[in-house]
Amino acid sequence: PRVPPAAANMVDQVVVPRNFRLLEELEEGQKGGGGDVSWGLQDEEDMLMHRWNGMIIGPPRSVFDNRIYSLQFVCGDRYPDEPPTVKFTTKINMTCVNQPDGSVLAARVPSLAHWQRSTTLKHILTELRNLMTTKDNYKLPQPPEGSSY
Repeated sequence: PRVPPAAANMVDQVVVPRNFRLLEELEEGQKGGGGDVSWGLQDEEDMLMHRWNGMIIGPPRSVFDNRIYSLQFVCGDRYPDEPPTVKFTTKINMTCVNQPDGSVLAARVPSLAHWQRSTTLKHILTELRNLMTTKDNYKLPQPPEGSSY
């Protein structure tokens, strides 16, 4: 049977519900993510999947080398239509991080500043790691290893 044009257009506009999307991200994170970054739920009992932890291994041959940076994400009720809030819990000196509290300045991180529904937690973590290698951040003096916000 032939699909009417109106029905064909609806297929292109299917929106994956928030919880299904977050379950996909959780599953990818549990499989190991990407080696240099990882993420998972802060509390496995959090049925609404609001609070997440992330981790970035600092890039080699940079001031971030051999350091592990921890982050927190809050995926609000409107995620993925709206970006999560992102905050480093490990002290770090980067141009996109608010020093008093470790919050990531969304306007200085392209994937957050120009948010798209398809952007994932992995993408944000990978982008933050890549920003560590830019000339603005590459040689910034860092707080003592192990310090927290």
